[in-house]
Amino acid sequence: MALSFCGNDRGSNAYSVDKGVLDNGCFVDALNLVPHVFLLFITFPILFIGWGSQSSKVQIHHNTWLHFPGHSLRWILTFTLLFVHVCEIAEGIVSNTQMESNHLHLFMPALMGFIAATTSVVYYHNIETANFPKLLLALFIYWILAFITKMIKLWKFADASLGVQHLRFCITALLVVLYGLLMAVEINVIRVRKYVFFANPQKVKPAEDLQDLGVRFLQPFVNLLSKSTYWWMNPLIIGAHKRPIELKKIGKLPIAMRALTNYMRLKDSYEEQRQKTEDPDKSPSIWKSMYRAFGGSILLSSTLRYMADLLGFAGPLCISGIVEHLDSSTEIDRTNKTANMTFGVYFMSSTELLQNTSVLAVLLFLALVLQRTFLQASYYVTIETGINLRGALLAMIYNKILRLSTSNMSMGEMTLSQINNLVAIETNQLMWFLFLCPNLWAMPVQIIMGVILLYYLLGDSALIGAGVILLLAPVQYLIATKLADTQKSTLDYSTDRLKKTTEILKGIKLLKLYAWENIFCDRVEETRGKELTSLKTFALYTSMSIFMNAAIPIAAVLATFVTHAYIEEVRLSPAKAFASLALFHILVTPLFLLSTVVRFAVKALVSVQKLSEFLQSDELGDDSWRNTEMSMSLEVGKKYKHHGDTKTINRKGRYRMDNYEQPMRRQLRPTETEDVAVQVNDGFFTWGSNLSTLSDINIRIPTGQLTMIVGQVGCGKSSLLLAMLGEMQTISGKVYWSNLPGYEILFDGSISGHDNGLSHEELSKNRYSVAYAAQKSWLLNATVEENITFGSPFNKQRYKAVIDACSLQPDIDLLPFGDQTEIGERGINLSGGQRQRICVARALYQNTNIVFLDDPFSALDIHLSDHLMQEGILKFLQDDKRTVVLVTHKLQYLIHADWIIAMKDGSVLREGTLKDIQTHDVELYEHWKTLMNRQDQELEKETEMESQTTLERKTLRRAFYSREAKSQTDDEDEGNCSSKFQHYISFFFFLLILNIFFIEEEVEEDDDDNMSTTTSRRSKIPWKMCCRYLSSGGFLMVFLMVLSKLAKHSVMVAIDYWLAAWTSSNPHNQSLADPFINATNYTKNDDTQIAEHRSYVPVFIILCGAAIALCLITSLTVEFLGVAAATNLHHNLLNKIIHAPIRFFDVTPLGQILNRFSADTNIIDQHIPQTLESLTRSTLLCLSAIGVIAFVTPAFLIALVPLMVAFYFIQKYFRVASKDLQDLDDSTQLPLLCYFSETAEGLTTIRAFRHEARFKQRMLELTDTNNTAYLFLSAANRWLEVRTDYLGAVIVLTAAVAAIWTSSQSGLVGLGLTYALTVTNYLNWVVRNLSDLEVQMAAVKKVNSFLSTESENYEGSMDVSQVPKDWPQHGEIKIQDLCVRYDTMLKPVLKHINAYINPGQKVGICGRTGSGKSSLSLAFFNMVDVFEGKIVIDGIDICKLPLQTLRSRLSIILQDPVLFSGSIRLNLDPECTCTDDRLWEALEIAQLKNMVKALPGGLDAVVTEGGENFSVGQRQLFCLARAFVRKSSILIMDEATASIDMATENILQKVVMTAFADRTVVTIAHLVSSILEAEQVLVFESGTLVESDSAPNLLAQEDSLFSILVRTHK
Repeated sequence: MALSFCGNDRGSNAYSVDKGVLDNGCFVDALNLVPHVFLLFITFPILFIGWGSQSSKVQIHHNTWLHFPGHSLRWILTFTLLFVHVCEIAEGIVSNTQMESNHLHLFMPALMGFIAATTSVVYYHNIETANFPKLLLALFIYWILAFITKMIKLWKFADASLGVQHLRFCITALLVVLYGLLMAVEINVIRVRKYVFFANPQKVKPAEDLQDLGVRFLQPFVNLLSKSTYWWMNPLIIGAHKRPIELKKIGKLPIAMRALTNYMRLKDSYEEQRQKTEDPDKSPSIWKSMYRAFGGSILLSSTLRYMADLLGFAGPLCISGIVEHLDSSTEIDRTNKTANMTFGVYFMSSTELLQNTSVLAVLLFLALVLQRTFLQASYYVTIETGINLRGALLAMIYNKILRLSTSNMSMGEMTLSQINNLVAIETNQLMWFLFLCPNLWAMPVQIIMGVILLYYLLGDSALIGAGVILLLAPVQYLIATKLADTQKSTLDYSTDRLKKTTEILKGIKLLKLYAWENIFCDRVEETRGKELTSLKTFALYTSMSIFMNAAIPIAAVLATFVTHAYIEEVRLSPAKAFASLALFHILVTPLFLLSTVVRFAVKALVSVQKLSEFLQSDELGDDSWRNTEMSMSLEVGKKYKHHGDTKTINRKGRYRMDNYEQPMRRQLRPTETEDVAVQVNDGFFTWGSNLSTLSDINIRIPTGQLTMIVGQVGCGKSSLLLAMLGEMQTISGKVYWSNLPGYEILFDGSISGHDNGLSHEELSKNRYSVAYAAQKSWLLNATVEENITFGSPFNKQRYKAVIDACSLQPDIDLLPFGDQTEIGERGINLSGGQRQRICVARALYQNTNIVFLDDPFSALDIHLSDHLMQEGILKFLQDDKRTVVLVTHKLQYLIHADWIIAMKDGSVLREGTLKDIQTHDVELYEHWKTLMNRQDQELEKETEMESQTTLERKTLRRAFYSREAKSQTDDEDEGNCSSKFQHYISFFFFLLILNIFFIEEEVEEDDDDNMSTTTSRRSKIPWKMCCRYLSSGGFLMVFLMVLSKLAKHSVMVAIDYWLAAWTSSNPHNQSLADPFINATNYTKNDDTQIAEHRSYVPVFIILCGAAIALCLITSLTVEFLGVAAATNLHHNLLNKIIHAPIRFFDVTPLGQILNRFSADTNIIDQHIPQTLESLTRSTLLCLSAIGVIAFVTPAFLIALVPLMVAFYFIQKYFRVASKDLQDLDDSTQLPLLCYFSETAEGLTTIRAFRHEARFKQRMLELTDTNNTAYLFLSAANRWLEVRTDYLGAVIVLTAAVAAIWTSSQSGLVGLGLTYALTVTNYLNWVVRNLSDLEVQMAAVKKVNSFLSTESENYEGSMDVSQVPKDWPQHGEIKIQDLCVRYDTMLKPVLKHINAYINPGQKVGICGRTGSGKSSLSLAFFNMVDVFEGKIVIDGIDICKLPLQTLRSRLSIILQDPVLFSGSIRLNLDPECTCTDDRLWEALEIAQLKNMVKALPGGLDAVVTEGGENFSVGQRQLFCLARAFVRKSSILIMDEATASIDMATENILQKVVMTAFADRTVVTIAHLVSSILEAEQVLVFESGTLVESDSAPNLLAQEDSLFSILVRTHK
């Protein structure tokens, strides 16, 4: 047919205008071309010439993205316009096929309209980006012209009596409406921006956020297309491939998403609820508050979800249409055709268009694209809302923590773990509930719609299938609840296992020295056994859940189609069969998810209840000065509510939380004189019970003087300080704080947000804060310097003076990075004394008038106490004329006090100067004198001993320098992780679900700077580790898994193929290859045909049964493969580590080892099996779908190649970015959680210092940082899903087009299209699971790296049978030319030592620090590398002995007493080889018998973790009893008296002399005075033995090293 614009049909004159120009349809269509050509003619030059050079510059930064009014509406209308144009093109082309010749005017204007609409939106975006609205005039003219031309067309259609029954009329009417609306949008822009027709155009600046270059999360600011496809994420995701994503790369959050903004929203609605409730005891509804604050977003998300779900049903309906119309003729009845001719062209109805298979294919594609876009948008909105809610809740909880009454915390009503649970679990539960809540109302609608459509397609038999699904849904819910319960019990066992593992690792040295490692290893294995039993149950329920999900649709399809074959009269057509199959797949997802959503809804209810209780708990008394709410003054608050008007917010978008209302600090007494800083009158204070802790308190604290508070333990000294600080509940009485002249106090109760207000606030803050050092030292998880300055400006001179006053310099010098070293959580890597001194330094450094010191000397030795008293308190503080209140037990310092308050039993005994007390209360003064004498005697003893501080410093040095530099940098993060890990054990459960673990950064093997190698390494999938994991599971399980998976997917394909054959078979049972013959007139009367038709049923039933059975087998094999791998990996890891040489523990941080047993083991136990199952399932589903489509239409393979290339690049880029963002999320989550517990522990200190605002600010920053990482991660997931979904839609389109063009059999086409639909669901899961597996395989890699650790050589060259049973009988030791080193790579620590020790001799070994004393003790137990020489004990070379034998025959008492949790019996005799009498005898010798008898259970009395329920002295005596139980003839004491008091040391020495009189005792001395009685003394220096003789002989030689050591230690 010849091409002609108006066509050249026979007998018609298309160009005739006899009836009038506008009555020629072709001319009207040509007129419609004019606006489109006009727009293209105007805009193309502007776009490509005018903007071409600038377009690259324009988008350099996002501060140019300024939206014009009606921005989103314009995009929505333009997208609708494009869709209508597509329909117009389709209608034109289909109508054209009914004509004799080609009529280009039917579709050409529509095509041009489509191009013009696309151009309009590109043009608009460029103008908006450049903020140059004058050029919008071109668009305005275009909309007017298009509107007029379409109106003319519609008018002419109406004239010709065409109506809504004609599709072209409807399309034209729609276009008129759309052009009209777009014209209105354009007029609105002119009205608001006044860019034309007005004298004064409006100048607009970009939003505050966009001016802040730090804001990188652009989702709220970009245009609708970029919003829906996450196009703005491209640079980040592609850039991650070259360079890892770091925190600074993801920047800050927009103002509307920050925790503070959301907190204000939630708090306002919460307070509104509070005011509405008439009953004051009734708590405001958190649900209502949440709805008022975030309801709008939830409604938007639900709307998007509904639209997505409804569009989801377009898939099955389009498949049904395509299959049905594939064979039916599209030739339309001639008479009908002429009836529909107007203007010389054919007008079709909408049903006719929908009978065209090509149109249906395009519609299917568009429906899929739209459905997926809406679905992802809905997900994004819920996730953003959930994150906003979590941020608001965290701020709310934190604000409440800062106002919690101290009695709540101390009386145990509100424990730290409860607060941690609120922060880590409850807020996350609510966030997850919000993520899932649109499902609650979307799913029922989806299910009802699905059942209605099934009924429409299949009749009554559809109800049977739906019934099967509904009946099995409760079973799924039951399995889901069981799964959650099992997970909890697994968690309990893993917590217990971890506790035992931690104990083993902490006491590994002792376990090896006593050869007990296997016994304690078995204890862990026993707990692990229970954990594995629980894990197997967990695996069983998980596999049942997976099985149900896979088997339900098969069962439903089976029930439906078999019923249909027997009860329906009409034979099942392929169209209906495959549409129903697709519908069943749609139905299963909501039913499967419903159980999860309901479970989360129940959890959310519980969480809200807990939150409500917490927010209603007691706060501090309503003293006016305590009222520091985290709210801004009203004026500032308003700024946040109206985000549009942001001019008044400071530029950087950071909120100084000092701008909060800080009402007057303390009541002033007008008549008060200025010589009293604090005064308490008639004070009765309590800790929450009705009984007063402090009664009848009348005291005054003189200004600028040193006041001391003394009294017995528990008499209320610390409580008095806290009462003055307002931390206790006041029953009656008043506390007055004086006002210093020159400081202005704001009585209006608020601080204004202007600069002058801030300066007042600074003044009042300085005056009214108290520097307070609590009795229990509290440190921040920050550097030493940050702990001391505590938010005050850094002043070098002052800082140095404070450091010197607190003697901190020597300790700081030992730290790896000096005062920039991060102190672990709760000061974990410092000793008690060091922590205490940092807290005192903090109090000294603050520039406050009043300093409260609560027993600062308690953890310090006498030298340090004196130094601190002289330099810190008397000199530093008194020189500044600061008011000091000091609580102390050191009565010798009373002489320095200007004022003394003596307390007794919660009331003041005496108050006055020392002279007053000496005069008026002689008895008290004499009592003090007696106590002072006793303290002086202790002082003398203490000075004889090595100073406690020196010991602390040794411990610190050992902690930091025993490992080599490499291992420090190797895993910096993990050191802190151990303490954090134990701390957070209580709320691990949720963290496990969310996979929130501190995954430490992998250190690459070689620091290769070559960018390409780094990139390839980052994008590589760790196949080696996957193989390692699978081999741990056992080859049989792997073989079973692969076989069952392949069999299952083959059977699934077979079912669907059989269904295609069955439905395509005709009554005469012709082969499947024959064309489909409609059988509507096929009735039950024809028995043969019924029999033929039903002959397919048995095979169908067998195939479905086989598929269900295989579903069960596959889900079980994968889960149990996981359990087997977890069992083997943990067993091997534990054995490797327990049997590793002691050097391994010196160079590997404990936190790093613990992480292998905690986070990594958990990932291997619970996460990898599920990811593996999901990955294999989704991959095989996609592969089988592509295989089926290729089988049906081989032409599809051509299109597959570019699709596969696109898919490869998408997954490659996503995996790398996702891993980085996951790491960022994990690493920012932990500091946030720690910060909450840290604050709760240091409440009194924070409140005394008045630093609430600073801590709130920091918490908001931490929350925002974590939320930014989480939002980016979620946006990256959406980025992936949108792209894979669009790829899936293209696969469906190509499959449909290929099927239509190659005219395949309808049954097979139905099969191919149904499979193509499943691809869209599973493509993104392949990538997501691959990405997850990659992250999780890092855990296997880390565990595997420890499996290569070399074990100690436990065998020895002698057989156990060759060693006498009672060896060593005498205890004779010969050391011959002994050389020892810790590692083959290190220098020797002992060089050529020769010594002889007689049986039963008492030997002392001494030398300076690092001389090799302790190395010798380890050499006796073969714990170090003896590379030359030998030690012979009773005639046997110990290096030849099996390690177990050697170590079990010797005894040792270490410097640090180690006890294990369990019973006393376990600690003395874990091998259970001794009688009770023997154990009692040992306890009696250690002088512990009476104490143990008094305990409940005697020998079976409980020992808590680390023996914390006994004092250090008692623990050391237990170690002595332990050594005695062993009855070895050789005892080695390695600095055993270093950390105990004089009394315990005396007991120890006495026992050694008597009970061990006949045994060889080797004492390694930390104090030379303890070996003056020794029969032989060995003196070491720099690893060599320099002197060996009896003590008196060595002392006689004045120049001997021994006598020098004795003199210097005296």
